[in-house]
Amino acid sequence: MIGGMASPVLVSVGEYLATSYRPDCDYIDGELVERNMGEKDHSALQTELATWLNSRKRELGIRVFVEQRVRISASRFRIPDICVYAGRSPDEQVFTTPPLICIEILSACDTLRSFQQRVDDYLAFGVPYIWLVDPVSRRAWVCSDAGMIEEKTGTLSTTEPSIGLPFVEIMAALD
Repeated sequence: MIGGMASPVLVSVGEYLATSYRPDCDYIDGELVERNMGEKDHSALQTELATWLNSRKRELGIRVFVEQRVRISASRFRIPDICVYAGRSPDEQVFTTPPLICIEILSACDTLRSFQQRVDDYLAFGVPYIWLVDPVSRRAWVCSDAGMIEEKTGTLSTTEPSIGLPFVEIMAALD
């Protein structure tokens, strides 16, 4: 311990990939980083979003994955709450290609700083659509190189393929 704070325990990529963590952790430059989850609001919204997307996978030409490890660089692995791929799904067990969409659901303990780091990682990896959603405030943000912009139309959308996820309706289904 240094100054009352525990020093991070460094783990090799090989050890991270060979170990099951419950719940699974992000891996950032040798450190295991816990993900906030396990709360009803988070779980219910994750289920509704994944169900809506997955029920339309054939018509939209997408594949939907919940809590899937994605290798975004040689020393960084993220686990989006939901990731969506256009076309065929990747063949590998730990994905190494950018998803079409990464969806992150905020939990009570999450901070803007921690999500900004996630967003920056996804952007650097080439993810074209990054959506942050807050089940408590019932708000959603679209993230890009230009910044984080609140979605006010009630629909989170993409092009190629064209997806129009009715965020407002999904939030209403949580009542």
